[in-house]
Amino acid sequence: MKKITVALALLFSVLSLAQKMTAKQPENIKKRVAELLAKMTLEEKIGQMNQYNGFWEVTGPAPKDGNAATKYEHLKKGWVGSMLTVRGVDQVRAVQKIAVEETRLGIPLIIGFDVIHGYKTLSPIPLAEAASWDLDAIKKSAQVAADEASASGINWTFGPNVDITRDARWGRIMEGAGEDPYLGSLIAKARVTGFQGDTSADLSKPNTIAACAKHFAAYGFVESGKEYNSVEMGNNTLFNMVLPPFKAAKDAGVRTFMNAFNLLNGIPATGNEMLQRDILKGSWAFDGFVITDWASIREMVVHGYAENGADAAEKAVKAGADMDMESYLYVAELANLVRSGKVSEALIDDAVSRILTVKFELGLFDDPYRYCDKKREQAVIGSAENHAAVLDMARKSIVLLKNENQLLPLKKNNQKIALIGALAADKTSPLGSWRIAADDNTAVSVLEGMQKYVGSNLLYEKGPDYFLGKPAFTEEVQINYSDKTGMDRALEVAAKADVVVLVMGEHGFMSGEARTRTEIGLPGFQQEFLEAIYRVNKNVVLVLNNGRPLALPWAAEHIPSIVEAWHLGTQAGNAVAEVLFGDYNPSGKLPVSFPRNVGQCPIYYNHHNTGRPTNVDNNVFWSHFIDVDKTPQWPFGFGLSYTTFSYQNLKLDKSTYQRYDRIEVSVDVTNTGASDGIEVVQLYLRDVAASVVRPVKELKGFERVSLKKGETKTIRFKLGKEELGFFDNEGFFQVESGVFQVFVGGSSQTVLEARFELK
Repeated sequence: MKKITVALALLFSVLSLAQKMTAKQPENIKKRVAELLAKMTLEEKIGQMNQYNGFWEVTGPAPKDGNAATKYEHLKKGWVGSMLTVRGVDQVRAVQKIAVEETRLGIPLIIGFDVIHGYKTLSPIPLAEAASWDLDAIKKSAQVAADEASASGINWTFGPNVDITRDARWGRIMEGAGEDPYLGSLIAKARVTGFQGDTSADLSKPNTIAACAKHFAAYGFVESGKEYNSVEMGNNTLFNMVLPPFKAAKDAGVRTFMNAFNLLNGIPATGNEMLQRDILKGSWAFDGFVITDWASIREMVVHGYAENGADAAEKAVKAGADMDMESYLYVAELANLVRSGKVSEALIDDAVSRILTVKFELGLFDDPYRYCDKKREQAVIGSAENHAAVLDMARKSIVLLKNENQLLPLKKNNQKIALIGALAADKTSPLGSWRIAADDNTAVSVLEGMQKYVGSNLLYEKGPDYFLGKPAFTEEVQINYSDKTGMDRALEVAAKADVVVLVMGEHGFMSGEARTRTEIGLPGFQQEFLEAIYRVNKNVVLVLNNGRPLALPWAAEHIPSIVEAWHLGTQAGNAVAEVLFGDYNPSGKLPVSFPRNVGQCPIYYNHHNTGRPTNVDNNVFWSHFIDVDKTPQWPFGFGLSYTTFSYQNLKLDKSTYQRYDRIEVSVDVTNTGASDGIEVVQLYLRDVAASVVRPVKELKGFERVSLKKGETKTIRFKLGKEELGFFDNEGFFQVESGVFQVFVGGSSQTVLEARFELK
């Protein structure tokens, strides 16, 4: 995309975009926003652009001094548009009462919260949900989260995270949908509609909440996977890999965006006009509002992009950031910037109009306390229906990575099973990261889940602790490297069992924000423990708890059965037990590649071919590693079942097409095993020669297919310009003539191939 000048960007924002935005709004909301805006002082307008974190016990006495007292005075003046981390009907009602009943204009607050994978009743972490490839289940998961959060007074979530990432070192990989923009775009839509409802009218219902697409943009590509780091990328990657899920969220009606902490092309995302003015509010005509990430306006000074707080506020508002989260700079600096002529009041009006519009859409002006129903809070949170939904989501998120010798499914009778590992009885770690509202010790443990099946035939031994102390969201997890107390007893129990189920991996707080790892194997001495168990009993089922891909070359070679169980949320243990004992046949597929070692990172399936992809000359001068295979341990889209599937008869309806024809692809899929199962049939494309080099494969279609044993189904895909095209380096969508390859199979390492030509 050609860079638009600052003057044109601002003019477009103030005039053209305002017209586009209001044209889409119901006429009554447009009118009410205009009427309210006309009554507001400059300070009151800027107050709507100001968000504060919860800062005092709101049902108690007002704060008397310090920062809390200042915030409280701003709240009473109407200088606060939103608050975050205030939750619970009593708390929300208390702050809303101040805003509505004690300020001059009575403008209600929008209450935000990080509802990332549930509120009290937790679904699997988002990366795990993506492994289900079940868009309906993912949408339902977001609906459960919205139902519980809204019952607790919250009406806005800072989700979904739609960052595409290829680097397992990055802790926030757990928050997104993995490495693929096609899958990520569909999941973005599912989560947005799950939170907000299917139509714009649904947003005013008391059981929906406004969603927020984040982090705009490219946060998943931070260098070294290190949090808050810089991003350097070309337009090819930006337009084709990073932006599509954000565009999908916008097209699904997401009402807010959050900008990112990172630099992009040397400019902080918070102050990046190309992202926020030119693309989001320009070519995409986004009519909601943009919030900054926590204190990211102030951080532009630290980055070296702004001289001081006033300069940072000026650059942020001109770039298109509408609401300031916890920098305190809009409320402190914008009025003077407007009065000095450095910032046009039209920019303020545009931002405030967007914010007020979302508040009207939520129904807050009609009933500011619509989310403050105590009876509903008590009835909805933790309901049986919500637990059933998150259990279904957890089952579908589990990926079977290996199952040699058919150790799985386990036998329910006449089999002595040793369950070993500190994580096996843990009721907190499976909840995962970003579960601020959930209570500790509320997950069903693997031990509890398995006890329902085998009772006295289950021998549990904790073994040594993997982690020390009580891990917390705001602290580093302390890993046990030295105290092996309990290992000898665990080995004794393992030696006597018919099969060992060994639960290992990361604590739930080892992924998430600020949890970058440079070693992504089993933490501490778990690898040593694993090898010791294997020496006394070869029949090992390794159950993994983790929030990122792990590098497990030794386990991949030696351990006969490996189950990727992620951090599955409240119903984790029940879901794992149902899969281990065969009551649920695993159907998950990896949404991200698992490397052989950390040195392969970033690793991803949709890479470019390079000029020397293979060793055609039998020498060292080709694209490879000298110490490990260049392929992943387990590729994107991979996942086994307790049955097997075969693919045959890949067909195209023609071999040559005109550029805008619909291409029909069919394939026969057969369940060739001994049990019923679900297969995720995947279709990939490659544009063999293009004006911008395309990846070796790109996911362009998939279908979850239920097949009874021996059953064959013909699966049909239709491909159009959306699947065949790509964005050039100027940001324009192109569909070019040429030869295309079609690949179909059960993972990105597909088994069938066909070709066609586009004229």
